[in-house]
Amino acid sequence: MYPRHSKRFVSGLILTGAILLSGALAAQNKYQMPRTEWGQPDLQGVWNFSSNVPMQRPAEYGFRQFLTAEEIEQVQARRAAADANSDSALAIEGVDESYNDFWIENAGIGELVRTSHIVFPENGRLPSLVTGAISQQGVYGGSTTGETRPVRIAAGGIGTDGPEDRGLSERCIIGFNAGPPFVPSLYNNNVQIFQSKDTVVLMTEMIHDARVVPLYESADDWSPLSGDVRLWTGDSKGFWEQDTLVVVTGNFNGLSASFGQAGTSAQKVLTERFTRVDDVTVDYEFTLEDPATFSDRVTGIVPMTKVGGLLYEYACHEGNYGMVNILRGARVQERIDSSGS
Repeated sequence: MYPRHSKRFVSGLILTGAILLSGALAAQNKYQMPRTEWGQPDLQGVWNFSSNVPMQRPAEYGFRQFLTAEEIEQVQARRAAADANSDSALAIEGVDESYNDFWIENAGIGELVRTSHIVFPENGRLPSLVTGAISQQGVYGGSTTGETRPVRIAAGGIGTDGPEDRGLSERCIIGFNAGPPFVPSLYNNNVQIFQSKDTVVLMTEMIHDARVVPLYESADDWSPLSGDVRLWTGDSKGFWEQDTLVVVTGNFNGLSASFGQAGTSAQKVLTERFTRVDDVTVDYEFTLEDPATFSDRVTGIVPMTKVGGLLYEYACHEGNYGMVNILRGARVQERIDSSGS
């Protein structure tokens, strides 16, 4: 009965939203956002949610949500030095450098630099796990963690005995940043939004997944799916709360993590809020409630920036040749290890 469950904190956000989105709402009052032919706020287009802000706040910042101007300068200086060192390493190492280095696109955009994307709990950290909640730590390469299937984490894996030992993104089932919720990662942090009068579609670049969200007048106007119906990305319903699109998702199948590496998602209820604050920015806020995983709710804010281009297909499918080669390479390594050569 996830709408009833989620409605509790959707209503609660009326109290906390003024704090979490006060800047966005103030900007919204001055900004005349474009509207669709049905009079709804126009969120259509391709939006990028890249970020070099950590999801969890380093302890040194305490309860502070934003860096000072001096701290921003220090961070920029460190990153410039790191980039310079990376360029030198590339010149020396050549093709031995990490393949992923070429694709990294996690630069932050905007002047207000957050200390973390998580804004609740107020320390910017994930709440403690409840008793009995699981947490899987994935590894890359041929290492084995000793953990058992199913693998619920998105990236890495627990071994290489078979495809079931690899992470969900390596199996092309769920993208490592596509969620829901959307979580900035190293690359491919793009989502395209389509709108009709009674439907919104959220199509992510990773795994080219399209989440179709039917729209209702409010959270009271729909009936949830039976608890027997469980989906990888859950069942989403949406409604407009003034000029904010609210999307509530439940009925996750429990075969993915609740968030990051923790939990099973079986009891997860997610509320996402999309608010356009200017021509090139959508404020994206998510609140996750999962009493089987975390001792409290989790709220995060991730700005999305308009992309002046198209979203191309990320042609990933389960059983792709990448998976075959991962397992083939593991068998070769095993033969080498067993022969001692």
